[in-house]
Amino acid sequence: MLYILWQELTRGLHSSDEAFRVVIRLVAAMILGGIVGVQRESTRKPAGLRTHVLVSVATAAFIIACSASGMSTDGLSRVIQGIVTGIGFIGAGTILKLSQEHAIKGLTTAASVWMTAAIGVIVGLGSLGIALMVTVLALIILSLARLEHSIEAQGREDKGSGDHER
Repeated sequence: MLYILWQELTRGLHSSDEAFRVVIRLVAAMILGGIVGVQRESTRKPAGLRTHVLVSVATAAFIIACSASGMSTDGLSRVIQGIVTGIGFIGAGTILKLSQEHAIKGLTTAASVWMTAAIGVIVGLGSLGIALMVTVLALIILSLARLEHSIEAQGREDKGSGDHER
């Protein structure tokens, strides 16, 4: 009975090296997703630290589990396609159209959740260096908000000064 329990607990982990790789990947997914989540949390966005960590770890877990089961490359491709589609639905739930302001809010949050899923997939595939680079790029892109706001403010000022000239 204990033997069966041990087999079930270690299925897909063919050696202690493989188990250590899985732990490294899951922790890496947690840390990298957390980095993006902290950035979103610091800007008080609805999808923050926990959401981004959960998305990153979950997507990494799907990839790791499928790879450990011996799934073919075609099968793994279908799993990734399902993840991308599913995360699209989660992202769609974060987008709001504010009709009175003629504005759409939440697109960046949706994109950051999607980016975090990509990071999880990359980590799950074992490409931690690429995942780290993508995380750094995500932080750089998300930090462009200040530049974006100053460009928008300049546009409002230009539009406002044009009204006075007429």
